[in-house]
Amino acid sequence: MKKDSGLLYGFSAYIIWGILPLYWKLLGEVGSVDVLFYRIFWSLIFMSLYLIALKKIPLFIQEVKELLKSRRHTIAIISAAFLISINWGVFIYTVSIGQVQQASLGYYINPLLNVLAGAFYLKEPLSRQAKLASLAALTGVVLLTIQTGVFPINSLLLATSFCLYGLTKKQLNLSAATSITLETLIIAPIGLIYLFFLSDVGFMNYSLTTNLLLMGAGIVTAIPLLLFATAVKKLSYITIGFLQYINPTIMLIMAIFLFHEPYQLPQFIAFAFIWLGIIIFVVGNLIDTRHKKRIRS
Repeated sequence: MKKDSGLLYGFSAYIIWGILPLYWKLLGEVGSVDVLFYRIFWSLIFMSLYLIALKKIPLFIQEVKELLKSRRHTIAIISAAFLISINWGVFIYTVSIGQVQQASLGYYINPLLNVLAGAFYLKEPLSRQAKLASLAALTGVVLLTIQTGVFPINSLLLATSFCLYGLTKKQLNLSAATSITLETLIIAPIGLIYLFFLSDVGFMNYSLTTNLLLMGAGIVTAIPLLLFATAVKKLSYITIGFLQYINPTIMLIMAIFLFHEPYQLPQFIAFAFIWLGIIIFVVGNLIDTRHKKRIRS
């Protein structure tokens, strides 16, 4: 039962993330930087209401007090706030310029980048299948670069920022609600200064529909994060590994069939190398897990 509910939470989170490009497309008249800061501001408002409604303010205060006792942890949460803001900003910008495929590529690369980060930063052993998977993914990225003549900088920024965000968060022992609230709280003052004094349009000076969509950006940001945090507690790492490919797959399908982005045989071959890397990585993890279970039994 616990696993079934975990799958429901996990599927829900990744499906929402997968269809988010549709939401950002609705905000086409709003600049990417503006959308980013509205997303952060309204996420903070939503999370504040969430903490109040679920009577989690005392827990939030307690966790913040513990966090501030450590300079390293304080720096870590500030770094996490800036890293997730960069990730959100690049994603919104990439979608706004009609490159949903590049956004999809970034989230295909991210899990494999996590493996490399674990090996080189956390000193975790790098298995043979992880090396092969990383090599296949790298081949795909190189092929895409050669075919398009453009280095997929947005894809790599998305993958790298989220990977570093995950590494930074590993240092912190915070509940999901406290973490999301703090991260948005750190960036919100910068965002409000920009929106009130630097934005060409000013604060919420759009049509009613657009203003409501901007307010909703906080909800569509916070809800999948909370769903994901719940799923992680209920599911194994391997299961999460399978689920995380739902998001970029939905985005890639939308890019081709809904947004009609060009997708020809050379691009398919390049993505095939990335998918090959994913298959090697996931199957290798399954084999390792079964092998460990046999040894224990």
